[in-house]
Amino acid sequence: MWKCPKCGRTFKNENQEHFCGEAPKTIEEYICRQPEEAQPALREIYAALQTALPDAQEKISWSMPTFWKKRNLIHFAAARKHVGLYPGPDAVAVFADRLQEYKTSKGAIQFPYSRPLPIALIAEIAQWCRNQI
Repeated sequence: MWKCPKCGRTFKNENQEHFCGEAPKTIEEYICRQPEEAQPALREIYAALQTALPDAQEKISWSMPTFWKKRNLIHFAAARKHVGLYPGPDAVAVFADRLQEYKTSKGAIQFPYSRPLPIALIAEIAQWCRNQI
């Protein structure tokens, strides 16, 4: 087990990435706390989700920006080399043919900072998630 010297939390993996400290209270606060190079992509995704999901509540869930309506619809978060979008495994499966150029896992999509974001696709995924309620 590894113990973070900053926050004291313990993890299975050494130097595991995690969030130290008090969770942000708003999405804007979350974005402002991220590295400067991540902020433009986070703001772009945030704006796209606000437009695609105007009736969803914005909150922080699992220490990530989240859009919620009766349940968590979609999350996004900064990582070292990419921004992660977390629409859930069903959305990743439905959009798999259009996500082939991105790394995906069961419920996550990785958009590298080094490439332009597919904003229209992100908005479409978000709307699909909303329509599944």
